[in-house]
Amino acid sequence: MADATVEGLKIAYEVIGEGDGRPWVITPGGRFSKDSPGVRELAQALATGGSRVLIWDRPNCGASDVAFTGPSESAMQADVLASLLTELDMAPAVIVGGSGGARVSLLTAARHRKVAGGLAMWWISGGVYGLMTLGVHYCGGSLSAAWKSGGMEAVVELPEWEEVLERNPANRRRDLDLDRAGFIATLERWMLAYCPCGDETVPGLPDADARTLDVPTLVFRSGTSDANHTRAASEQVAALLPRARIEDPPWGDNEWNHRSAARPGGRGEGLFIGWPQLAPRLLEWSATLP
Repeated sequence: MADATVEGLKIAYEVIGEGDGRPWVITPGGRFSKDSPGVRELAQALATGGSRVLIWDRPNCGASDVAFTGPSESAMQADVLASLLTELDMAPAVIVGGSGGARVSLLTAARHRKVAGGLAMWWISGGVYGLMTLGVHYCGGSLSAAWKSGGMEAVVELPEWEEVLERNPANRRRDLDLDRAGFIATLERWMLAYCPCGDETVPGLPDADARTLDVPTLVFRSGTSDANHTRAASEQVAALLPRARIEDPPWGDNEWNHRSAARPGGRGEGLFIGWPQLAPRLLEWSATLP
């Protein structure tokens, strides 16, 4: 594992493969790290196509620094990814990810078009229930702790921050040094970004902007049983992006529900283990990229 300093943050990453083909980057979902089972395995499978593949810990994930800036957490992470790809001389890259990683991948391509040579997404979060649940999931616990405690001491004790504080101990001081009122304002802004009440199928990307994003894109259709990543959201995104095509994924309709229910631990174990199945389709599609 290596570290790079971009946007003033220490970002943990690893590059898999040594080929000179078009680079790739994979972003997992949730606040899970690059070490979640399935992420590395997908990278290794993609690297067999003769490319370098970047896996990384987003700010607030794994061994990277915590950060509370930007219009939303996903937008902040997208900006960091664009800078990281540039720093590592891996742009333009094929940018891929699932769930929260799909959102970060799309925002990276939209906010920093020059770093994106292609875009592939699955498990795109959407729907009223899915988006409102996300706002509470990512921000609710920390907001409640900050409001009730009168300080940041209660925030750093939350289980949701355990991994990022354990793997990067300096994050505890970074959090404790935050102004409580500013932290609350940031988390409320981030929470509001998930409100399904405007013209953004994907939080942070107005539909009008999505219609102008000319990146070649592969969207894997979500299952009909998935309330967090609705089939409608995946189909709407594919319809919005002018160079997108949509395909069924290589797994069954109940993949997300099955993986979520079977997850034994709290750090992404099991959620992404099916991702290596995507490699043959991704490599076949990438061969058509200009």
